Amino acid sequence: MRTEERIQYLNKIKSPAIMTEELRQMSRNLWWTWNREAQEIFANLSPLAWTASNHSAVAVLNSLSSTELKARLMEKAFSERVADVLLVFREYLTRDRTWCSAHAAPFLKSPVAYFSAEFAIHESLPIYSGGLGVLAGDHAKSASDLGVPLVGISLFYRQGYFQQQIAPHGWQEEHYPLLDRNELPVDLVLQEDGSPLVLSVELQHTQVKFQAWRLNVGSTVLYLLDTELMENEDHYRDLTSRVYGGDTATRVAQEIVIGIGGVRLLRALNIAPAVFHMNEGHSAFLTFELLREQLGKGVALKAAEEWVRDHCVFTTHTPVPAGHDRFSPDHMEYVFGKFRTRLNLDVYQFLSYGRVNPDDSQETFCMTVLALKMARAANGVSELHGEVSRKMWRSLHTQKTTPVAPIGHITNGIHVRGWMTRPTQRFWKAHLGADWETRLMYPDLWKIISDRDLISDEEIWALRYWLRRELVEFARKRLRGQFTRIGEGSKVFEKILSPDALTIGFARRFATYKRAPLIFSDLSRAIAIFNDAKLPVQLVFSGKAHPRDDRGKEFIQRIHEITRRNEFFGKVIFIENYDIHVARCLVSGSDVWLNTPRRPLEASGTSGQKVSVHGGLNLSVLDGWWREGFDGTNGWSIGNDHSPEDPEGQDAADAESLYETLTESVIPLFFDRDEHGIPRGWIEKIRRAMQTLIPQYNTDRMVAEYVTKYYLPKKHVLRG
Repeated sequence: MRTEERIQYLNKIKSPAIMTEELRQMSRNLWWTWNREAQEIFANLSPLAWTASNHSAVAVLNSLSSTELKARLMEKAFSERVADVLLVFREYLTRDRTWCSAHAAPFLKSPVAYFSAEFAIHESLPIYSGGLGVLAGDHAKSASDLGVPLVGISLFYRQGYFQQQIAPHGWQEEHYPLLDRNELPVDLVLQEDGSPLVLSVELQHTQVKFQAWRLNVGSTVLYLLDTELMENEDHYRDLTSRVYGGDTATRVAQEIVIGIGGVRLLRALNIAPAVFHMNEGHSAFLTFELLREQLGKGVALKAAEEWVRDHCVFTTHTPVPAGHDRFSPDHMEYVFGKFRTRLNLDVYQFLSYGRVNPDDSQETFCMTVLALKMARAANGVSELHGEVSRKMWRSLHTQKTTPVAPIGHITNGIHVRGWMTRPTQRFWKAHLGADWETRLMYPDLWKIISDRDLISDEEIWALRYWLRRELVEFARKRLRGQFTRIGEGSKVFEKILSPDALTIGFARRFATYKRAPLIFSDLSRAIAIFNDAKLPVQLVFSGKAHPRDDRGKEFIQRIHEITRRNEFFGKVIFIENYDIHVARCLVSGSDVWLNTPRRPLEASGTSGQKVSVHGGLNLSVLDGWWREGFDGTNGWSIGNDHSPEDPEGQDAADAESLYETLTESVIPLFFDRDEHGIPRGWIEKIRRAMQTLIPQYNTDRMVAEYVTKYYLPKKHVLRG
């Protein structure tokens, strides 16, 4: 905005009534989820509503009458703060110059249609389960920051994933409360006459209706599809109720709604994407809908297939064959028989799109195979994952009869602004300037880290103590609630954790390959580590197991039992109901981020990328992104790049390496203090991690790579 436009806007919103309306509009755009000043405004308006709603700006404003809100805005100091934030928000949405306009201007003509089964944008909108959703949410935020036109497609899960509670005996219990749409920043998509836009997809022989909800994420728009309509039978109304809920039939139906239904929604809204990005195979049925459109125009089959490939790209996240969605031939014919006949394809032709070996009549239909056959390009989410994926699908790529997308890699990143806490944001703003967030993917910005005259060891150490204290107090508060719920309210909470102890964090899905209990493989060695009064160490766990993953639940139960032992009580804790808010507290407050996946099953992993900006360090298996990020000076590795292939051998070798690295490197370095109590060697590692990791492992860099490497190459596609 030009200076005169700023002045005009600021004069306009001096009216409490207009400022109230502008504030309500901002609350319905999740841009505020990565602007700390905006969050503080909503938190100040009603601390109770802010906390009770898990930080929902809409819920806060709903809790205030218009009279009260206008009265609050009559306070000069507060209204000036609100005006400053509203101006930043308005300028953000009306930018003329962005990264995209400077580096990929032709791309501005048409958007990316980004399909993902989940989007994790903020803790107040729990329609996600784990890393796939976090990656999609961060992708959407950075696309907005860079000015990349992106439209997201997903499902509106009115029961979310699940709320986790740990029973007294340590077993995970799942609860599915309904989301209150009135407390969420979602708006029903309407037709020109003001009635809801209702579309349909065919499931079996039934037309299943769906509507869509619009969610604004900066300049990115997400559409969440929803089958909860009175016109549908009960079991179809529940299709979109839970993230990855139900059986195989539910999964197929959800993927038809998101893939085929998503394309139909875009057409109804007159949105003509330049490229369709399938984030994992869940949405790959969209290629069938695009194929149907082309065939309906009279295009020959081969030409229609080529058109679809030219317009689609695919990202795979799963490094094991068993993790890819597969459906039986009979079920596919049962669900798609009528749709197939419209394509004028026989059963063999139709199923061949999802088969590695089309001649094998017993082979299941694989969504990843469909995506690879119907995309112009594909990628894994780290260098090693790209290698693993090419090896996994080697037989598919060696066939000469069907074009298959080559598999490269773009390593995942994180949306740095969305994961920062307020103290961290203030720290960097003070040292890097007000506009540092727009330049974070440029390495030159981070050279300042090595200059002790500009950023002293003392300042970094003070930040670490501040963030560690915040984590300790957050954990004490959450544990008080957990213990009270199960009748153990007499625990001494002030003795749980210590701001002076080396704090290790471990928070992620409790999938078994992530090996959460690895540090307790040798209980006697673990007891020795956590009971050294001179070198205090503590460990904070959090995470959910899939409702049908009993082995993962057993891991949680084992961790729970360990936290109850006298040797570990108050030093090893488990925080239940893991979500984005819990994750943000852990990644900011942990000195060391522990990651122990069994190689090479961590496709990328991004939780460890979030700690560097807060001054945390990684201690991880050389898998996923850490295999690329680790340089020997910016953290520690568990094992090496040549781990044993057999699971038992790898577990034993990695456990030994973990104990050795902790006791001989990590712990001694943390407690090696000078006469001023400063761990100079430790802080040098922090500096190295900040300088080498922050500018590379962020979604600004990642989205820019997708634009230049995957979205742009087919220039004729840009004509839309």
